[in-house]
Amino acid sequence: MDRIDSGSRTIAAPPETVYRALLDRESLESWLPPEGMRGRIEHWDPRPGGGFRMILTYLDASAAPGKSSDATDVVEVGFAELVPAERVVQRAVFESEDPAFAGTMTMTWSLADHEAGIASSLANLASFAETR
Repeated sequence: MDRIDSGSRTIAAPPETVYRALLDRESLESWLPPEGMRGRIEHWDPRPGGGFRMILTYLDASAAPGKSSDATDVVEVGFAELVPAERVVQRAVFESEDPAFAGTMTMTWSLADHEAGIASSLANLASFAETR
């Protein structure tokens, strides 16, 4: 089934700062995991056609079963488009045997107007970028 999610937030930081937060491995590990999770990036290739693999681990696995295992979500993310200080387009595929999680999730982070992504990660990105 196709699904479209959207969210927006104004971030009080220059587009260059937000762009760097989207393309820095340690930054992503810090702000990208949704509330109640921590993330670890296994491989990192920040260029168009490159990407990363992130292991998201639930802090309390009993509250929400993972997509990849009882306690984790594993996601392969590819960088489809990188336009410095303007836009980052990522394509994410979760590892799961559950067909409900099949398919590719495309995330377009629009930096010109600072609108992008899912609410929990956006709040984390704002907190990260606004303190730099």
